Amino acid sequence: MDKEILISKLNWFYSLELNQVDLYNAQSKTFKGMYSGLVFERCAYLEQNHVDNIGEKIKELGSKPTVLGDIISPIIGKLAGGLIAKTGLEDTLAINILIEQKAMQDYSDLLEELNREQYDDQELIRILQHNYVDEHLHTEWFRTKIIALKQADFTIKQFCTKIHLDDDFRAIPTRAKL
Repeated sequence: MDKEILISKLNWFYSLELNQVDLYNAQSKTFKGMYSGLVFERCAYLEQNHVDNIGEKIKELGSKPTVLGDIISPIIGKLAGGLIAKTGLEDTLAINILIEQKAMQDYSDLLEELNREQYDDQELIRILQHNYVDEHLHTEWFRTKIIALKQADFTIKQFCTKIHLDDDFRAIPTRAKL
């Protein structure tokens, strides 16, 4: 692969990962005190590792990480993270899944291209593979949490009872109507 094309692709990931760092940091603040807030904090930490390892590879290739990514991506990530989090946890997770799936697809495409061209920098390939795995883990946690939220919501609606009194003023629980 042409070195300049590779640097361009790595700068795309650099910007994307910077965006995700601030996206998850903003979400961790919104959901602070909840387990989900802690998960978003951890996601931000892992995404920062991606920023760092991709930035180092760009430098090793004789270039600098994109200045545009350094300036614009964090702003967009912080704004998007705050706005998305206001939609509630379930919608936040669903939107995060879409973002992670885009990252996974782009990592997969680059890895396939490097493999086809028999690119020999095994360290870069391993970094991209690890980043892909992290994105996949985030996606699966988000998906699992959505399922748990839906199940809990269904359970509450299904088995919630309301109390009414009979003629002798005894409390009689009845199943809630759906």
